[in-house]
Order: sequence, then C-alpha cells, then structure tokens
Amino acid sequence: MKYYTGMQAGKLPLDLLAELLGRIDVRDPRVFVGARPGEDAALIDMGDRYLVAKTDPITFATDLIGWYVVQVNANDIAVMGATPRWLMTTLLLPEGTPEKTIEGIFDQLLKACQEREITLVGGHTEITYDLSRPIAIGAMLGEVEKDRVVLTSGARPGDSIILTKGIAIEGTSILAREASDAFLQTGVSRDTIERAKGLLFSPGISVLREAAIACDEVDIRAMHDPTEGGLSGGLIEMAKGADVGLLIDQDAISVLPETQEFCEALGLDPLGLIASGALLAAVNADDAGRLIDRLSHEGIDARKIGTVTPKQEGIKLRGRTGIREFPTFERDELARFLGS
Repeated sequence: MKYYTGMQAGKLPLDLLAELLGRIDVRDPRVFVGARPGEDAALIDMGDRYLVAKTDPITFATDLIGWYVVQVNANDIAVMGATPRWLMTTLLLPEGTPEKTIEGIFDQLLKACQEREITLVGGHTEITYDLSRPIAIGAMLGEVEKDRVVLTSGARPGDSIILTKGIAIEGTSILAREASDAFLQTGVSRDTIERAKGLLFSPGISVLREAAIACDEVDIRAMHDPTEGGLSGGLIEMAKGADVGLLIDQDAISVLPETQEFCEALGLDPLGLIASGALLAAVNADDAGRLIDRLSHEGIDARKIGTVTPKQEGIKLRGRTGIREFPTFERDELARFLGS
C-alpha cells in the first residue's frame, strides 16, 4: 500500500480507506453489510427488513448547511433501495456564532426533514475551538424490505450504466455560493452565477425520486451517489466494490452548461467535481431503455453513459481520440480550489 504524508482536505484515498476498514472485526451476525469502500450505507438485519445506517458531514458548504445535511444523508439511504426515516445531527459551530445563525440552521433541518418525511430524533450542538466555519454531521437511519435492497457492489459485466440529470450539480452550486467574486473576476456573468446557485433546488441535489422510480421500474443491479470525488470517484467506487471494469462514453456524459463555464474559468475538471444530484445506476442492458424512458416521462433526464466490463479490462473512457484510462483525482476539484 502507498504511504501518504501531509494529507490534504477531502476523502481518504480509496486504497488507504480499504486498508483501514479491513481491520474491522465484525462479530455481530446481524451486520449484513458493514463498512466497505463504495457502499453508501450499512445494513443491519432486523428480522423482516434491514435497518439502513449512514453518517455524512457537510464541510464544504456554509450556506444552507442544515438543509444540505439532510439531503446528502438521505441520498445515501435511498441508493440502497431504502426509505430515509430518522436523523440525528451534530452541529459544531465557531466561537462568536450569533444565536440567529444557530436558529437558522435548526430551522433548515426541520424544514428539510419535514419535506422528506424524516423525523429528527436527536443529536448534539456545541460551540467549539479553532473552527473557521460551521460543520454539520448527520447520522441517518432508514429501512428497506430484504428483497428490495440494492448494493453498489451489485454491478455485473454486460450491465448498462445510467446517469441522471448530469454533472456536477452540487459542486457548481457550491462554487456559485462560495466563490462568486472569483467568477466575476474571470468574466462569468452575474446571471450565470445566480442560475448556478439555483441548481441546488432545480434540478436539485436529491436523488430520492429517481432512486425510487428505478427500484419500481426495473431490477436494479447497483446504485451509487457520486459525491466527493465527482463522477470519477463514483464510478471508481462502483467498479471497485463490484470487482468489475467500466467502459464510459465521454460524449454521453451530460455536463451542465454552468458547470462547464465554471470549470473553464477556474481550470477545474468537471469529472472530479462533487456531483450530488446525479444518480448512477447499473441495470441489465435489456432494461436500460425502459428505465431511461420512464425517468424521462417523469421529467428526469437520464442517459446510458457506458457498460460494465470484466475487471481485467479496467476503468476506461472512450472519447473522440480513442480509449484511455478514466481520469482520477487525488482529491475533489472543489476541495482543491478552496484549498488554494
């Protein structure tokens, strides 16, 4: 295993994470799916169904942080084929945070939970040392019938890979909210920046609706929520989890116009930009057209972007100049920009 020094902001490298998780000794037989690279949540056998457990922090975004923490945790429950039910949240706030700000975050939590029919059941809030921005950490629970569970690791050679909405909804919206001055200096218009801020809600970063439609319409092999690390990270996690390869068509990947303009202005690659709001799904090739048609009928853009291949063929990107290794990123492009 490669040894890392001076780690930078962002997810742990996948090989380091896999090594650390491999040290876990799971002794409770009710743990059906524990901590695994690429899987979005854990599954605990509760008899007639699985309890689905997930935790995820919000560290990049400060605007609407309470709303964010509900969405991203709910997404990871939904891609397991499950329904989000209960949330606990830890809020860590910098010294000097006004009471009005705390009330605002709490109201965001309540509103987002109400919209998703999720019950906020507890958590912890404190003012703490040496923070420059608020941090919200969600721990969400859901439930799923055993015959409806979906794993990231379920993809099989020959399956089609479907991508909904396009990339990178979340990264583009965060950049618009956190770096508007930088865009104005590069000539990006205020109209584009304001439009990008609205991507958070339309098409939105929630994938609950398309995940539910996919589970109802076809026999889903795998689903995944490409978050930090962007589409690249999501595809790699899916491939590693299922022990398969992928052949992705570059021209089939829908990159939002605002994303393209922002990335060109700042020298970022949209393939590595945090991509919540897109759903990755692996389905039997014979079912791909039916799922795309159903999603389209429901007003959700969906495209086949590639095919699952045997592991030995690797993770490849097919473009106009041929086939090459799929681009990888040491950390998310948003983290790289904010860190600089």
